Amino acid sequence: MAQKEVAQFSTSEQCSPTTNYNCGTLALAYGSLAEYQILHGDRTAGESSFSRAKEALGRTAPANRASATGMVYRDVSEAFWKVGDRARAVAVFKEGRAAGGDSWLFMSSAAAAVGRSPAAASP
Repeated sequence: MAQKEVAQFSTSEQCSPTTNYNCGTLALAYGSLAEYQILHGDRTAGESSFSRAKEALGRTAPANRASATGMVYRDVSEAFWKVGDRARAVAVFKEGRAAGGDSWLFMSSAAAAVGRSPAAASP
């Protein structure tokens, strides 16, 4: 399903350097695809999809960026956590926090491992 959504929203009319229509949705689709790929053992493809999600996040409307960032980074972090790569999960969590992810990010296992909550997080 995520691959179909990626195809649907990655057209030049949807999300491009000149158009930010549905970029948040595209980022979420790439994040879901990355999560699926990582959970199914294809880390290389997962990292590639995660990279594309980050590109789409950069084009996401400011009003939606924090929430989309939190969701994408949380999903990818959680995937790494579930496959046993705790170090990468924590690194993704920290990167998401630095990228401005909202409270959704703090629902990850890595957040608990780092001992952070949204209230304790520094901007």
